[in-house]
Amino acid sequence: MKLNYNEIKKNYSEAPVPWGAVGYITYKRTYSRLKNDGKPEEWWETVFRCVNGIQELGARFDIDDLRMLYHYVFNLKCCFSGRALWQLGTNTVHRIGADSLQNCWAVSCNELDSFLFTFNELMLGGGVGFNIQANQVYSLPQVQYVTEIKRVEGTDVGFIVPDNREGWVELLKKVLQSYFETGESFTYSTMAVRTRGARIKTFGGVASGPEILVEGITNICKILSSRAGKKVRPIDCLDIMNNIGQIVVSGNVRRSAQMALGDCNDLDFLRAKRWDNRNIPNWRSMSNNSVVCDDIEDLPSAFWEGYYGNGEPYGLINLENCRKFGRMGDPVDDLSVIGMNPCGEITLAAYEPCNLAEIFLVNLKNLEEFKNAARLMYGVCSTISSWPFINAKTNRIVFQNRRIGISITGYCDNHIFSLADISSVYDYIQSLNTQRDGYECLKMTTVKPSGTLSLLAGTTPGMHPALARTYIRRIRMPSNSPLVQTCISYGYPTEPEYNYDGTINRNTVVVSFPVKHGNIPIASSFSATDLLDIQNSLQMNWSDNSVSATIYYNLDEIPEIQDYLTENWKYMKGVSFLLRQDHGFKQAPIEPISEEKYEEMASKVLPITRIQSEYYEDDTIMDCDGACPVR
Repeated sequence: MKLNYNEIKKNYSEAPVPWGAVGYITYKRTYSRLKNDGKPEEWWETVFRCVNGIQELGARFDIDDLRMLYHYVFNLKCCFSGRALWQLGTNTVHRIGADSLQNCWAVSCNELDSFLFTFNELMLGGGVGFNIQANQVYSLPQVQYVTEIKRVEGTDVGFIVPDNREGWVELLKKVLQSYFETGESFTYSTMAVRTRGARIKTFGGVASGPEILVEGITNICKILSSRAGKKVRPIDCLDIMNNIGQIVVSGNVRRSAQMALGDCNDLDFLRAKRWDNRNIPNWRSMSNNSVVCDDIEDLPSAFWEGYYGNGEPYGLINLENCRKFGRMGDPVDDLSVIGMNPCGEITLAAYEPCNLAEIFLVNLKNLEEFKNAARLMYGVCSTISSWPFINAKTNRIVFQNRRIGISITGYCDNHIFSLADISSVYDYIQSLNTQRDGYECLKMTTVKPSGTLSLLAGTTPGMHPALARTYIRRIRMPSNSPLVQTCISYGYPTEPEYNYDGTINRNTVVVSFPVKHGNIPIASSFSATDLLDIQNSLQMNWSDNSVSATIYYNLDEIPEIQDYLTENWKYMKGVSFLLRQDHGFKQAPIEPISEEKYEEMASKVLPITRIQSEYYEDDTIMDCDGACPVR
């Protein structure tokens, strides 16, 4: 049973969509696929593809539910994950499986497969959180002496890299096997890899060419050669993973979200992103970094060094609470958890993915609509959790846990639902659990940062208030995208992307959009501890996974933050922090501006409301933004 195309076209092709200020351009950049006639989808067509696509995977919606699902997603009351919004209804789902529908994953760096799995999933457009605690890393074998691994162009080589994702992973596999197992040198050729700019037909986007692969492999070889005859350290694993991420980010075709999770007393790790030292490799910008800490008293003074603006403040993860609790106070046996996804909203076992969906609180009229949205998204995520994955380890852990993540966004923009309402909808979702095929989802709810999807509806992201009433919203695009010229023609300022090391990345263009919010709470109205209280209330009432929170703070608030964490960390799962000002991020996704500056910028641009004739396909689909790799 599927929706009828003509019926949907008649009822929705001209219907208004409640886009946010940059909702339509974000949709066009990120989720509009190229149709068979060579034209990009409009929103009504994207939703049609996705609703019928989830039904093709085995969803058990009747026709009334399918119509309701379409209506709710079209009107941005709820939504598939960004990955699913991009891939549902395509042949890729049947060729690759559920991997194409997942946002992010987690691994432990205790075996070579962890690095290969990470490379593969990043190239599929996901993100990976990786655990580099010492007790994990030291399970890896001692590094062998390898004379040389060299690129030689021609056919007389040990390995010709195939022109596909699997070929790039195979090259990394051969490198790791040489250094950790055989000690043998080899030569390889990239003559079969297509040149930069060639179109990728199966997954969208364009090829980055072989040079970034060669550069990354060369860096990884240097890292491993420096440890010959010794064990690798956590910092080495960080650099290998970050180089893998940098390969994937190449040419701006794909973006790589990573989170490194290390020990709180590992000084090399704690100072890995002290950009003020001027000798930090740019690849370390690929990951958000957090430490495992079950007791705040265990944190050394070096942990707080990055909080004063001379580096990046590291986040905190309480793995003990992640394993022992659903909602805080609700005990659960989740002992296989080794970390989180890069944005910190889902507790994950090794090789386990996020399986997400979104509910936009601000577009719901009442509690009945809230429950309808929750039920529909439960059906969507449950269906995806039953679809097979590429990796056998992933299949085992997914079918064991059936973990999903139904998220709410726009919490601070919401004037209807109380915490009691939110808790009651959680209880309603629990009542649905076990009704599909007799299995039970281990955890089902979350609050994710919702960087990209929240832009569609123009609501505040996740649990966060708006950063300012008027601000510049920066959106990154490939420099060769026709959308860049569209933005320029409509008057929007553009500039190349600046890397952390001060160099310029001309493959990426940053477009600035002036945005003005209505009368809603803004971040300056909340202290850091106010935001921590919001996070904890949602961890108690809604999220049985975790609540992704980037807590904005001023320097004079650091003692209050330390006191708060000392008192409350035993009730928390994870948190990250960012300075409100002077945080060191060039071209931050959001920059507060004055009312006068907004009016000046707004007077020079025209709203982009309809784009029909250009090619936009991109495979950089993620649901995260802000502290995660910026889109």
